[in-house]
Amino acid sequence: MITIQGKLQEKLAQAIATLGIDLPEGFQVGVAISQDLRFGDYQSNVAMMLKKHLGKNPREIASELLEKMGLGELATADIAGPGFINFKVNQSAWAEKVNELIGDDRLGVPVVDASQNIVVDFSGPNVAKPMHVGHIRSTIIGDSLSRVAKFLGHNVTTDNHIGDWGTQFGMIIYGWKNMLDEAALEAQPLQELLRIYRAVTALCKEDESIKGLCKAELVKLQGGDAENAGIWEKCVDVSKLGLNVIYDRLDVSFDHWYGESFYNEMLPPLMEALQAEGHARESNGALCVFSGDELEPKQDPFKEKRDDAWSDLPMIVRKADGGYGYATTDIATVDFRLKEWKADKIWYVVDARQALHFRQLFDISARRGCETEMEHIAFGTILGKDGKPLKTRDGDLPQLGDVLDDAIAQSRTVIEEKSSDLPDEEKEALAEAIGIGSVKFTELSHNRNSDYVFDLEKMVALQGDTAPYLQNSYVRCKSIFRKLEEEVDFSSASAKITDEGEVSLTRMLARYGEILPNVLDDSRPNILASYLLELARSFHSFYEACPVLKSEGETRLTRLMLCELSSRVLKHGLSLLGIKAPDRM
Repeated sequence: MITIQGKLQEKLAQAIATLGIDLPEGFQVGVAISQDLRFGDYQSNVAMMLKKHLGKNPREIASELLEKMGLGELATADIAGPGFINFKVNQSAWAEKVNELIGDDRLGVPVVDASQNIVVDFSGPNVAKPMHVGHIRSTIIGDSLSRVAKFLGHNVTTDNHIGDWGTQFGMIIYGWKNMLDEAALEAQPLQELLRIYRAVTALCKEDESIKGLCKAELVKLQGGDAENAGIWEKCVDVSKLGLNVIYDRLDVSFDHWYGESFYNEMLPPLMEALQAEGHARESNGALCVFSGDELEPKQDPFKEKRDDAWSDLPMIVRKADGGYGYATTDIATVDFRLKEWKADKIWYVVDARQALHFRQLFDISARRGCETEMEHIAFGTILGKDGKPLKTRDGDLPQLGDVLDDAIAQSRTVIEEKSSDLPDEEKEALAEAIGIGSVKFTELSHNRNSDYVFDLEKMVALQGDTAPYLQNSYVRCKSIFRKLEEEVDFSSASAKITDEGEVSLTRMLARYGEILPNVLDDSRPNILASYLLELARSFHSFYEACPVLKSEGETRLTRLMLCELSSRVLKHGLSLLGIKAPDRM
């Protein structure tokens, strides 16, 4: 289904073609959603963009374009200022849009013209450690972007690239052999693994010999020792069980869990390839990737300025002791994703602090011939009410499970105040939906590059820019239909838009298909979150200004259609954010 914005763009492009205008290379015929409804619903500055190319006054160009556009019943248009073209959609066209949307499972959202294979790498916790609050952003942003990309028609592969290999396992294996509590491991496996890891870390600081013993255990693991490999496998297995408890609560899933260990056998041949290709050479016993000397030093991720001079900043792909780090694994991961999944795009939803690593990874990948578009989807920090990075009283990052529990408990308090008559079982399910939805919406409603304050009381409030406000808006939409004596059949219904309140809500409903594709431009789920808030406000204004059940005939049916569409779009939009829409609150 083509959007109204799309129809206007088509007609404008046709008018340009009819006038025989030879457009400059790369020229885009754009029609934007108007920011000020006093001037219309849509606006185009195409005439001003063509001024230099045609050597004419923009208002003259705009006038010629409008003569050729043939808007018919779609809209009226006028010229404003230096040459803006403003479009005001006719009520009959809005009514036709309602008729289209009511029978459209996609709610007016077009499928992309060219589907791409997109790999989304997100969450990526370390094995043997519980997920902490720092994993919120990667997990929730990555999941939402994956949902939106899939719905728009892309072929999406999600990969949880977990940290299941590395130096920490020497310490964990030593702790497993010397201080493991079997009962605790069975009751709370991740907590017990974290306990022994912390205990061994403390011992290593006190006694250098313990550090040597841990390193020996790691060498045995890397050498294929059966006992240590068995312990490692148990650590990975129990960790996945613990992690899946959190993912199930968040309603997040992955197509693959290809952790660092998956690529171990690929690393030695990769070293040979990097050397043969001339991208890596030895330095102080280590194998390193240096600058390709194709960029200016300021833009070169393999250069850094020290003492007013540019120095090499290599990526170490094989340590002097023969070990490998995550940088090496990430290069192998790119090779695998290109070969096995034919990736057109690879998105890494990872903390902004890893920016240099990804700049180096993308640079060496390009030098090796990779034409796939790779993007580091970075994000900021979650802050406490004191404006500092969120931590516990002990100075640790709060565990994600505890954060979710707190959000659910806070939601339960609000439910007891507002809906104490609900059955306990329903209260529990509602508290879960509101609590986890609140955590997600708070994350996704902010620009991902910004920091934000984690304030549970504000997050679960029924008023304000919150998930509960949107969930309650959905409930309010649906409650109208519970008051009807019989179901309404919309299959042959035809809307008639006459009231300005109806126009305002229809305008917002029509924009779902126009706004949703923009979410993937610079990876901004906050665009969808903001839209849903605007839609909810528009619905509440409509509900107050336009009686639904008290109206009659065509007016009643039209308003019921608008209520139905509002509920569908709210529920669908929330689902793309990974948030559930309860039937009652």
